[in-house]
Amino acid sequence: MDVDQYNAICGGLPHTTHVVQWGGAHVWKIGGKIFAVAGWSTNDGDFATSFKCSDTSFDILKDQPGCRPAPYLASRGMKWIQRTSDETLSDDDLAAYLAESYRIVGAGLTKKLQAELGLDKQENRT
Repeated sequence: MDVDQYNAICGGLPHTTHVVQWGGAHVWKIGGKIFAVAGWSTNDGDFATSFKCSDTSFDILKDQPGCRPAPYLASRGMKWIQRTSDETLSDDDLAAYLAESYRIVGAGLTKKLQAELGLDKQENRT
């Protein structure tokens, strides 16, 4: 996955906002809260992206090749994974994790903001 594919996936989710900050990182938010960060390269120049995940997913992914606890975020006790290569997570799997991160962060918004964004209706459709 490259940054254009990443931005297309995140931008395809409803009510998201995008900003480039922190030295060129592509940051995606829902209701003002970050659900994905990408663009930082590892030493070999690969595209990297970080996303919020469940406790179980964090425990599984943190030691897998091509994944690691997200720098800065995981060290503060947050359940964020950084995917640095597709050794473990294919692009399709990464897209699913980005959508799940969006859902997790959206579910943590206030009920009022969820209602304003229509997220309460989206959950009832599944």
